[in-house]
Amino acid sequence: MKEVIVAKFGGSSLSHSCQFNKVREIVLSDARRRYIVPSAPGKRDADDYKITDILYLCHEHVEKGVPFEEVYKCIEERYTQLCKELNISLDILSVLKDLKEKIIKGASVDYVASRGEYLNGLILAEYLGVEFIDAAEIIIFKKNGQLDEEATYKAVSGRLSKVEKAVIPGFYGATKDGKVKTFSRGGSDITGAIIAKSVRAIVYENWTDVSGFLMVDPRIVDNPKHIKEITYKELRELSYMGANVFHEEAIFPVKKDGISINIKNTNRPLEEGTYIVDDKAIVKIGDITGISGKKDFTVISIEKTLMKRDKGFHRKLLSILENNDVSFEHIPSGLDSVSLIIDDWQLDNKLDNILEEIERQCSPDSLIVYPNMALVAVVGKGMIRTKGISGKVFGALAKGEINIRMINQGSNELSIIVGVENGDFEKAIRAIYAAFENKNK
Repeated sequence: MKEVIVAKFGGSSLSHSCQFNKVREIVLSDARRRYIVPSAPGKRDADDYKITDILYLCHEHVEKGVPFEEVYKCIEERYTQLCKELNISLDILSVLKDLKEKIIKGASVDYVASRGEYLNGLILAEYLGVEFIDAAEIIIFKKNGQLDEEATYKAVSGRLSKVEKAVIPGFYGATKDGKVKTFSRGGSDITGAIIAKSVRAIVYENWTDVSGFLMVDPRIVDNPKHIKEITYKELRELSYMGANVFHEEAIFPVKKDGISINIKNTNRPLEEGTYIVDDKAIVKIGDITGISGKKDFTVISIEKTLMKRDKGFHRKLLSILENNDVSFEHIPSGLDSVSLIIDDWQLDNKLDNILEEIERQCSPDSLIVYPNMALVAVVGKGMIRTKGISGKVFGALAKGEINIRMINQGSNELSIIVGVENGDFEKAIRAIYAAFENKNK
């Protein structure tokens, strides 16, 4: 059986003709790169626009009865310029004309949004001289909008077994009755993972504009260390806390089969990037993998004497959140106290009602709200068997004169999460990173 690499290229990798040239060189440099998954064109510079955003805008204009021709011209010019600069014979004008007519006739928002990847896929397939396969033929959704995994894997493996090389656009598929359905934004990562699993790829390459993951956000810390390897679970922890390079749902299709994901830089293809590896992989003991976090949480602190004797107390609290369609991030607790840590966006116009229900149903001795909380996560699989990691984290925060508002460590000991004031967020991350980076030096 031939070895197969599935390569997905993001919007920045396909934003203009020079980037297409880089992609072609990358694909042709390794014959094992047989199945290529493109995103829609991204921004060419800071003042530019993403094609998908413009497509959404076109649909919105039509829905509201507003002329969209001027907006659509941006799309036409972008794709026609691409074809001209790449010197390919694709009749892009006919395809664009057909799309415009469908938008005018009220095509669904999913259909319209998906055309960025579709058009880019047509162009890339022509440029590479390989077959184009419409994702709507092989990525199958159920009527409820969920991916039909069994039908999809069967369709993908059956179709690709007859094709040596192909371009399959990301981000969308279709229901069995032919209605186009998209994944969430960034869903081209998921398409690539589905293809990789279906063809039993030796690696799933995800090409973007960064050389993998860094230990910490470079906007907060200058020149942070590069992460060579990270496990699926570590990535989930970091992604959950705000580290966004890779769509976290794209992990699941390849995780079960132990297929590694390699995050690579289209602009620096010789750099190793970061490998996302199986959770069973051996890790260095004593090291942390990364630090991430998010601002803008609210803490609802509840105190009640003999709380533990009040059977159902915690159930009532969680029911109140559920009834208000609010989920919590963490629930640290003490003997007679418990705190609900909630992302601010979930509490929009709901906080007062939640507090009233807690007072009525739980009769607390004290009920206090603390806004402006930030959470910082220190993540590392190697921490579980290492003494002193927590001490180093808290020592760094103490040295930086940062007040700790909350501490939480999961039972898997994969991460330590610390709550600090919003104003101390960046300062806390720098302090923790410095403590561990100085050790590594």
